[in-house]
Amino acid sequence: MEALSLVVSRLQQCQRVVVFTGAGVSAESAIPTFRDALTGLWSRFDPARLASPEGFLSDPDLVWGWYEWRRRKALLAEPNPAHLAIARLLPLVPELTLITQNVDNLHERAGNQHLLRLHGSLHQPRCFNCATPYPLPEGIPDEPEGGRRLTPPRCARCSGPIRPGVVWFGESLPETIWQQAEQATNQCDLLFSIGTSSLVWPAAQLPFQAKQHGATVVQINPNGTSLDPVADFNLHGPAGFILPQIVNALAEEPLQR
Repeated sequence: MEALSLVVSRLQQCQRVVVFTGAGVSAESAIPTFRDALTGLWSRFDPARLASPEGFLSDPDLVWGWYEWRRRKALLAEPNPAHLAIARLLPLVPELTLITQNVDNLHERAGNQHLLRLHGSLHQPRCFNCATPYPLPEGIPDEPEGGRRLTPPRCARCSGPIRPGVVWFGESLPETIWQQAEQATNQCDLLFSIGTSSLVWPAAQLPFQAKQHGATVVQINPNGTSLDPVADFNLHGPAGFILPQIVNALAEEPLQR
């Protein structure tokens, strides 16, 4: 594939690379996307009811049960070739920043220990009232009773309800993490946008921002998105198929720096 070879050639000349990932990467590990997770027992619920502070206060058992169901799905899944390829890319470029919208922890399990989680993590819940982190028990949680409701634990510090450690509708992204993501984006030579629909803002602005600052933008996605006209390379297909090819080729070629 000529485009793939050109991407590898660009990578050989880069000092700073950003990898920006969305739900499509984890979908190849059979992790349902946010919308896809609203199926079966969950299909009759409004997303805002399951992913907002107001929804949690209204029915904490419902919301906690849904997120424990999602966390169980994540823990039962395995990192796929895309996750592993990104981890292999790290030592092949001088500087790499991994920015993700995903909350499932599969990047970490693939070996990417330093990443910017824009939307938080299913595995780092905290108190709704005082934000004290809550240590989850080890192991895979049981299926929530009845497939739905599960009473959230209480905070040891203030007895407030424990909430999922993700960013909900109406909440801001973590300020420090967002600043780091913008800085890395503005300074990178090349940005990969992988498995993201380019619809969830403000995260979706990062590839456009990279382009405005002169970076090469490479999109890897099975389907077209609003980023297509902006990206320098649109590699349409599964990330788990395309990314290993790029990393393998880069590993075999001598650096041109």
